[in-house]
Amino acid sequence: MERESFQSRLGFILVSAGCAIGIGNVWKFPYIAGQNGGGLFVLIYLLFLAIMGIPILTMELALGRGSGLSIVKAYKKLEPKGSKWHIHGWFCLAGCYLLMMFYTTVSGWMIDYAYKFAVGTFDNITVEQADTVFTDMLSNPWELLIFMGLTVLIGFLVCFGGVKNGLERITKWMMLALLALIIVLAVNSLFLSGAGEGLKFYLMPDFSSVQKVGLMNIISAAMSQAFFTLSLGIGSMQIFGSYMSKDSTLTSEAIRITALDTFVAVMSGLIIFPACFSYNVAPAEGPSLIFVALPKIFMNMPLGRLWGSLFFIFMSFASLSTVTAVFENPISACIDNFGWSRKKSTIINCVLIFVLSLPCLLGFNVLSGVNVLNKDILSMEDFLVSNLLLPAGALVFLIFCSYKFGWGFDNYRVEANTGKGVKIGKGMVYYFKFVLPILILFILISGLIPKQN
Repeated sequence: MERESFQSRLGFILVSAGCAIGIGNVWKFPYIAGQNGGGLFVLIYLLFLAIMGIPILTMELALGRGSGLSIVKAYKKLEPKGSKWHIHGWFCLAGCYLLMMFYTTVSGWMIDYAYKFAVGTFDNITVEQADTVFTDMLSNPWELLIFMGLTVLIGFLVCFGGVKNGLERITKWMMLALLALIIVLAVNSLFLSGAGEGLKFYLMPDFSSVQKVGLMNIISAAMSQAFFTLSLGIGSMQIFGSYMSKDSTLTSEAIRITALDTFVAVMSGLIIFPACFSYNVAPAEGPSLIFVALPKIFMNMPLGRLWGSLFFIFMSFASLSTVTAVFENPISACIDNFGWSRKKSTIINCVLIFVLSLPCLLGFNVLSGVNVLNKDILSMEDFLVSNLLLPAGALVFLIFCSYKFGWGFDNYRVEANTGKGVKIGKGMVYYFKFVLPILILFILISGLIPKQN
């Protein structure tokens, strides 16, 4: 059976960027920027996206396009005879399942809050009562179940239609709507009374803050965010390479995907920081910023119900674009490895991920007493993916594409340079073999070292 491909280049870029664009862009990036020197952090972040994120992204895409297969089969096709690189493919698949085990719950929160703002839940309470809306939601397993289930169902219904008629067609419009919403919300924030102070905090380097946080801590935070924002290391981007045409070089496509991902992250800061400064909300609130602090801002704003609804619709699109894209990995893997039809693979994976998502969902209520290494269920699942599977997986991809006992740099380079656009020079082999591994090891080790409070 002939493998599907994207109908258009725009579709490929929007779906691939949709996989990278997620909750981390519109929630994590702004507050981490605020905690780490503002404008200086942003500059360092952009630097590491260019020198680390883009090269590794081209490797995942090269494995996909060079094989035309999902991750396990891709390794088997490209690895030297007798080697066992394909074992990593199964770890990638496990990483996709583990990511969705908590991401579907958080995505459900976004949809739930969009619904709450749309029906006027926040119109009938005081600002002080806004905190309880979030805690009441977490304590209600049935409410969480409904919106997590809706997330899973939407994701698999999109994938059920295939790459062209499902994933590309729906995600393309969802991403265009996301980009339109973020521009509307950013323009609205720029006209708020405290916009100037918010922009200064966000975009101007504050060297007193640099002295307080420490330059190495800022660099470490920027490296980690640049790495994690592209979801590299578990094959979530590799699958889209398998549907690509040979018309453009992989570096050119990686630059476009990264630029779109970065645009959404930076624009998110333009929404959040002016609003925070206009309504006296601490911009470094961290995890509670979106669900506790921002609703209070919308409650104080003219047309707050409208802006709150639009913001959480935007958040829902951002999270759902990742969900639908990552779902394609296990679906395609089961088709390639077990010979299932797309219909059978979609239905089985839909049920499987729904069941696997239940522990995280129940971790806030029924299973709230369960702790592993002093972490709740969501935090533990997130830690395993973000601090272990992503950086370790990226290191495996890098070694596989750079050394002769893997696929080899020459083979990788031929695939990456096929088509029109930016090429990778021969001399880059030394950078790939000796510099990039050190950068990834730094992220891996620093992520596994317990943080001191």
